Amino acid sequence: MPKIVDHDQYRKELLSKSFDLFAQKGYGSVTMRQIAQSLAVSTGTLYHYFPSKQVLFEQLVEEISQQDVSAALAELEGTQTLSESMTALGRYLVKNEDYFIKWTYIWVNFCQHQDSKTMLNSSVLKHANKRYQQAACNVLGVEDPVLATFLLSFVNGLILEKLWGDETIDFIEQCRLLGKMLMVYLQDKIN
Repeated sequence: MPKIVDHDQYRKELLSKSFDLFAQKGYGSVTMRQIAQSLAVSTGTLYHYFPSKQVLFEQLVEEISQQDVSAALAELEGTQTLSESMTALGRYLVKNEDYFIKWTYIWVNFCQHQDSKTMLNSSVLKHANKRYQQAACNVLGVEDPVLATFLLSFVNGLILEKLWGDETIDFIEQCRLLGKMLMVYLQDKIN
């Protein structure tokens, strides 16, 4: 009797396993053959699910953005105020620091190997960015994409500082400070 394979689940498993390989070797340094070997699948199987390394990466971005948003919103669930949300965000960053540093490294390495037009025109990357923006709007309780982008840029900057070895960065302290600044900004905007 033939083995029944849940192709969507199998694709997700391949993506999950490829994350660590990209973190170890970098997007530009790894080939599809090396990815297949690392995942213990044939190159034919890998190409069946992902026609190219870029498609594999884009699907990884899609999968990760879905997981990131779900996990972050679950972590912030039950917070009543912006201050509580920002403190919870800081705790979430602390809890997942290693993951975020790896993901940032992978992302920066990917960007080094792309031209800006390709990245700006990628519907997958645009969709992931919109997903993150909407989640930031939900956290802030506003529909302001500029403010959402500011929040995301702030968080990305904190992670980059950690990636660069700044051990003085305290995610919780920084997010609390951001919460105070945002409360003043939002109050000022209302008045």
